[in-house]
Amino acid sequence: MFTPQGPTLRELAVQALSSVEHGYDLLAPKFDHTPFRTPDSILDAVATALDRIGPFDRGLDLCCGTGAGMEVLRELCRESVTGVDISAGMLAVGRGRVDAARARERGEAEAPERGEAEAPGRGEAEALERGEAEAPENGGVNAPERGEAKTPGRALPDTAPRVAWVRGDARALPFAPAFDLVVSFGAFGHFLPRELPGLFAEVHSVLRPGGRFAFPIMAPPRPSSPAYWALLAFDLVMRVRNAVWRPPFVMYYRAFRLDDVRRELERAGFEVELHALPEFGRRPDDSPRCRMVVATRVSGPTSA
Repeated sequence: MFTPQGPTLRELAVQALSSVEHGYDLLAPKFDHTPFRTPDSILDAVATALDRIGPFDRGLDLCCGTGAGMEVLRELCRESVTGVDISAGMLAVGRGRVDAARARERGEAEAPERGEAEAPGRGEAEALERGEAEAPENGGVNAPERGEAKTPGRALPDTAPRVAWVRGDARALPFAPAFDLVVSFGAFGHFLPRELPGLFAEVHSVLRPGGRFAFPIMAPPRPSSPAYWALLAFDLVMRVRNAVWRPPFVMYYRAFRLDDVRRELERAGFEVELHALPEFGRRPDDSPRCRMVVATRVSGPTSA
């Protein structure tokens, strides 16, 4: 399907009948050859817009998958970049790609495989915040100090941010308030509308005061467009699937609406701004086809 390197129809069917976590573990080796990966055009537009807002020191890619957003953060952040995802398979692919790219840059052999990264506890995250965490020998995920390699004998350039990959649930983030930028790309369809308040509260809890939570959101397609009916059909298929099959596979992108998102972000203690991404043009009514939501932590959560 999609490309010769992409998953087969049978592989997609097996994934769709799995849980979200296991389904992405199965899809991980071929994920970057599917339309599910965030297009480079969106990544580049967000990177350009955030570059005007920065600089940033420590960034978190929420639901990072194979790491497309990590590449954006590595361009924007000066100290460290962390990716968190529930799928060990997606993390392994992302980590392997970054390691291989670094090896090519240095003319070295392909980087060795690493064990799965488990999410650290709050105490470990606080150590990362203080700059005390070092690369452990047991496959942990604490980021090394600037200029240190994640494997012995492999030094990073002085200008490169530290990189860490963490297996964890976005609804229970295992970090202290250590970040000044959190991004996310294409993941919100995996959360039910009732989960948004808790999700946004978690993001709020890991940001420093004044830290920003940024993500792109496309304008919904109009009912007269084929994209509208394609999304509607996909949504109906997923709802029928989840009504008759367990475990559920949550993937409802039509439910992620800007008005609802803005309201829940403000309730969580964010100040919300919308930035049009001009690279995608405007609709006939002159509204942007794509916006970047920038939510700034300015207070504690407000009451409903």
